[in-house]
Amino acid sequence: MRCITSRSKEINGAPAAVWAVISDIRNAHNHISAIKHIEILEQPPEGSLIGLKWKETREWMGRDMDEVMWITDAGENSFYETRAESHGCIYQSRLELVPTSTGTTLTMAFYCQPQSMGAKIMWVLTGWMAKNSLSKAFDKDLEDVKKTVESQTER
Repeated sequence: MRCITSRSKEINGAPAAVWAVISDIRNAHNHISAIKHIEILEQPPEGSLIGLKWKETREWMGRDMDEVMWITDAGENSFYETRAESHGCIYQSRLELVPTSTGTTLTMAFYCQPQSMGAKIMWVLTGWMAKNSLSKAFDKDLEDVKKTVESQTER
């Protein structure tokens, strides 16, 4: 799997406060401005994120795009990993929290593994554009999470 991008943001809030925002998938559209709608498709047993599956409608490059994702691994207040399969590729992402002396560093990493010949060719031709677009999207998502956590911390 090839890492396309990894972006981090320092957030003035404890890991538990950041976790409360990023693990609230059902309400992600309230915290991340690019997400338009969330539809929960499969709910895991109470108290677990692993197995949560949802369809996310997100503004991407000026258009609304749908993607089905699910959580494959998680450690409360620490990280979660997602997977999606579309357009001939396997996509994985990881959101990781690291406590700091002033709060939490939240890192988003995104990995892509083209599976089909068409996807491999497209990756060679347009991979650089995907990396740039994802970096910008992650920066905006991280800033949105930061604003949400820090506004809740101020209350």
